Amino acid sequence: MNTTTSSTAPSTTDSSGADSSAGLAADDPRAVFAKAVALGGQVIAAVRPDQLDDATPCEGMPVRDLLAHLGSLLPRVAAIGRGENIFGIAPSVVDHDVAGDGWAALWVDGAHQVQAVWSDDAVLDRTIVLPWATSSGAETLAGYTSEVTVHTWDLARATGQHPAWDDQVVEVGLGAIQATLPGEGRMAMFEAIQAGMPAAERTGVPPFAEAVAVPADAPLIDQLVAWTGRRP
Repeated sequence: MNTTTSSTAPSTTDSSGADSSAGLAADDPRAVFAKAVALGGQVIAAVRPDQLDDATPCEGMPVRDLLAHLGSLLPRVAAIGRGENIFGIAPSVVDHDVAGDGWAALWVDGAHQVQAVWSDDAVLDRTIVLPWATSSGAETLAGYTSEVTVHTWDLARATGQHPAWDDQVVEVGLGAIQATLPGEGRMAMFEAIQAGMPAAERTGVPPFAEAVAVPADAPLIDQLVAWTGRRP
């Protein structure tokens, strides 16, 4: 990925969850990720307590579980940037009984962790090895831009929200997932990845269904979620 970086330390979100990535070029993957995180924070903050047990597009994962997954996602991105083992942080280590605005606060805290690590321009060029890909830091961050955006869509769909999607963010996320996830034959790929993971991390449940067909001129967000097997 060809990126333009700045020595100014980026900030993913402020205390309100708003994007505050000043100092970065618009095409810097950290600036794009920051916008994805900011929107995710807005959607998380708008979840009502009475919606926590509602179903989401993630099969078997109600809103509460999806929030817990999101609560551990950004700390994982920070850990990856530090060169730590991705399996050092469990997929959902967050207490499911977070109260009040705790979910939004956890998200902002995770964003600050990412900021502290990924401010270093060198992280973008570092080779990062994950069970499903070996890529640069910049490419890895683009992949997590995809995950944050897809789960923001999941949460919005489950809670009746209609956020304004940023085309640049969604386009980066779509390109990243299409580069790593084939349109078909995903089960064989999933089984190969699982075989190389610690036993405790093997869920046995494919994270993605086969891609869903959508019109070529469908909105970018529909194209992204459809590629993950969701129905827009």
